[in-house]
Amino acid sequence: MAIIFHCEHCGRKIEAQENAGGKWAKCPACHNKIYVPNPEADEELKLAPMDEQEEKQKKQLMAETYKVTQDILSEREAPDSLLGAAGSAPEMTDDELTKAILTYLQQMVTGQLDHARRNEGVIVTFGERALKIIDKIAVAEMGQPELAKVPPQVLAGLIRNLRSRLSPA
Repeated sequence: MAIIFHCEHCGRKIEAQENAGGKWAKCPACHNKIYVPNPEADEELKLAPMDEQEEKQKKQLMAETYKVTQDILSEREAPDSLLGAAGSAPEMTDDELTKAILTYLQQMVTGQLDHARRNEGVIVTFGERALKIIDKIAVAEMGQPELAKVPPQVLAGLIRNLRSRLSPA
């Protein structure tokens, strides 16, 4: 008989073989490490009480982190050091611009927000060219090897955010 449970990360319903009970595995949907419950275990675990104050603090910190991240992402100006002597955008080939976009996405995923913001400032100066490259990245069937470990939903969100900064208001 199969073991049926839900992934604690993405909530997807998972059906595992009976001999997988009590072992660790990867969720087929989100690829996070999950524990497959063992229905034959004699010992019942009692839940530890939740600390309401700690949960409140976590929620407050997450809200502050989200607000700071959104503030950083909302800045649209390119730093002066990235502009040429005449105040125009530096020249970049499509390959270099693609690399800059991929680097930006990697920096966002890894939490390097200062570097990502600077990179975004450069990308924004290329407007329509950058939009076309972002769209190619978004619809690429094979995906980019640099972003292979990024969950698709996260990548889609980052691409949407970058597109919104490049789209005319």
